[in-house]
Amino acid sequence: MDIKPIRSEQDLAAAFARLDVLWGAKLGTQEGDELEILTVLIEKYEDEHYPMPPSDPIEAIKFRMDQQGLTPRDLEPFIGSSGRVSEVLNHKRKLSLGMIRRLHEGLNIPYENLLSGVV
Repeated sequence: MDIKPIRSEQDLAAAFARLDVLWGAKLGTQEGDELEILTVLIEKYEDEHYPMPPSDPIEAIKFRMDQQGLTPRDLEPFIGSSGRVSEVLNHKRKLSLGMIRRLHEGLNIPYENLLSGVV
């Protein structure tokens, strides 16, 4: 096992090539340990060099609606009246902390998705 830090795009490409070879290695084996370490190193490099912008909370809500086959009317217990739901879904009203809590608890949308842009 010859593992070293990933400091460049060339190092990253080499790490991905090795990852392809190791893919599917059993946990607890030398290859499995190498796979796990490479995964952490790749993730660290990508987090530093390719940061992901926070997701749009409304897109997170719409995604969950699509997943569960929900309509705007189904959001009323979490957001409020149909007019308020429409305002939120059309980016005309921001989510309140109460709405965020209810959407998280009722629809299982992660807080980090709902809070982006609020705080």
